[in-house]
Amino acid sequence: MFGQTGMRLVSAPTFMPAYLFALSGSEFVVGLTRALQAAGTVISPVIGASTVGHRQRVLSATLITAAMMRIQILGLALSGFFLGQRALLPAIVVFLTFMGFFQGMAQVTMNTLRARVIPVHRRGIVSGTRNFLAGFTSAGVSYLAGAYVLENNLLGNGYGSVFLIAFGIATLGLGALAFTRETETKMVRPRESTRETLRAIPALLRDNPDFARFFIARALGSSGRMALPFYILYAGTQMELTGTVLGLLTTVWMITSSTSNLFWGLLADRRGYRVVMIATLTIWTLSHVQLLFVESLSGVIAFFIVMGIPSGGFNQSGQNMVLEFGDTEDIPIRLAASGSVVNFVGAIGPLLGGLIVWAFSYPALFIVTIALQLVGLLILVRWVPEPRRRHMDTGRTRNRFT
Repeated sequence: MFGQTGMRLVSAPTFMPAYLFALSGSEFVVGLTRALQAAGTVISPVIGASTVGHRQRVLSATLITAAMMRIQILGLALSGFFLGQRALLPAIVVFLTFMGFFQGMAQVTMNTLRARVIPVHRRGIVSGTRNFLAGFTSAGVSYLAGAYVLENNLLGNGYGSVFLIAFGIATLGLGALAFTRETETKMVRPRESTRETLRAIPALLRDNPDFARFFIARALGSSGRMALPFYILYAGTQMELTGTVLGLLTTVWMITSSTSNLFWGLLADRRGYRVVMIATLTIWTLSHVQLLFVESLSGVIAFFIVMGIPSGGFNQSGQNMVLEFGDTEDIPIRLAASGSVVNFVGAIGPLLGGLIVWAFSYPALFIVTIALQLVGLLILVRWVPEPRRRHMDTGRTRNRFT
């Protein structure tokens, strides 16, 4: 819970984009920086899969990747206090890029650990409860961070102070993770190099066409990340972005995200993650339609409320569906394949988003995003089956953790 709380302060579509824009004054720089962060996550899931795919226990690797992510957050915080104006922006770019790299590895190590310690019929409520508690904690911290830390420019750099708080909270979560009780599994892949793991991905997609179609649908649905850094910048064209406003918008987003996560988790345990992914992608797409008509503070708040509803559920459903599309020993490589393509979209998306805003307008960016998400939704509805039901019907499930 604490790890999620700390990470959300950094990943929220408010504080970091606003900080980058305050330093650069450029939407393109905001998009480029977010693109570089996501670029760090493109190949690292494959490295993560080759690191843990053959291991009977993965907790130690999970702890290392999680610790490296937190070191980058500490770097973000300290650079704000000790670096001058000219060096600050490049330093932030470097720390975010390395954070993305270790985040990509953690997507594989953490989800592999989750698949081994949480039964399939409990993953929804466990993930939903964790995100619910983390979201409410994050909401309170976010409001205080905006209204008091940023508003008063605490310690001479309000944003640096926010990220220092994020590091402290996330580190508490790392300590809690160390007490996880992991059972040893015998169903693992042979030891493979990163190159061998990468070469195995095309065969995996060829042999599992349902997963391949899910692979494409999830990538198109994730094109919403192209617009993510620009929500708050577009809001800035409608109002003054004070620390209090940033805290308020972050708070309402986290409250709706965390509250809806409980519902999505319960629904997933009863009906499977496919229906959750369809519902959340539909709402996320409609939120972009709503954003086209925003003209006031109340409209922006309403958007962040609506956008918060699917944000946690879409990510949760995408990650957990990957765990169910095949055998246990292939989980790391499936996570690597899916994570890499989603992260590639996350890498080029903000860069393209910045170019679209620069060349055309914010509404043009949101229209392109809507079109891509609609294609992903069509593929998901028409050609991607519920993997859990198919697994149960064919009797191929080897144990209760697949």
